[in-house]
Amino acid sequence: MIDITPEDRALIKSHIILPRVLTAFERDIALINATLKTPGPYVDVIAEAQRKITADIYEIRKQFRTRGIKVYEEVSDDDGVVARYKCRGYESEMRLRWSSMTPQASVVMRKYLGLNEGPRPFVTAPLE
Repeated sequence: MIDITPEDRALIKSHIILPRVLTAFERDIALINATLKTPGPYVDVIAEAQRKITADIYEIRKQFRTRGIKVYEEVSDDDGVVARYKCRGYESEMRLRWSSMTPQASVVMRKYLGLNEGPRPFVTAPLE
C-alpha cells in the first residue's frame, strides 16, 4: 500500500492546477490588452499573480524532489485531467474532473490576485 500523505496529495493537485491557472491568466491578459483602452493596471495585477504562481511551482518541484514524488504523465480529456505519478517508489494516479477543478482554479486565481477575502458587501454610502 502506498504511503502518500495529504500534503503529498495537495502538492500533486497544485502541480496540476497551477499551470492551468497560469494559462488562464495569459489568455486573460491577451483579452484585456485587446479590449480595454487602459489595460496597464489590470495586466500589472495579473502579471504579479503570475510571478507568485511561478515561484510556487518552483517550490512545489523542490518539494517533489525532497519527498520523492515524480509526476511522469498528465493526460487531459473531456472529463478532466489524470496525472500519473510515483511517490517514494510506488506508482499511482490522481484524477481531477473539470467540474471540480474549475471552481478550485477560481479560488486559486482569487488568492493570487489578492481577492481571497470573498465578495464584498454592497456599500450604499458614496465613496469619498
